[in-house]
Amino acid sequence: MNIEELRHYCLSQKGVTESFPFDDKILVFKVLEKVFCLTGIENEICSANLKCDPTYAIELREEYGDLIRPGFHMNKKHWNTVIVEELDDAFAKKLIDHSYDMVVKGMTKKMRSVLENLSS
Repeated sequence: MNIEELRHYCLSQKGVTESFPFDDKILVFKVLEKVFCLTGIENEICSANLKCDPTYAIELREEYGDLIRPGFHMNKKHWNTVIVEELDDAFAKKLIDHSYDMVVKGMTKKMRSVLENLSS
């Protein structure tokens, strides 16, 4: 999965927006203003910081070594840096979905209701 495929997939999720809140090199994807994916647009190999269940994060790091690491510049318990370009596309999408779902799960009931009522 390259940067354009990552961008397209993230934007296909319900309620997702993209922005450059930090600088012009870090693209951030949010669901209802909550971050679930960050990626550098100038990286030679496409990677992304993705939110992850802490137990699952450890399992992924142990199984995938250099392809899934503790989140760079993020809370290492809840975020992984994933080299999405080196993973199978279906697996990369599964990790993006997991990140999205983790963020939605942490939203208030009111925010989840707003998300559910958005048109696709």
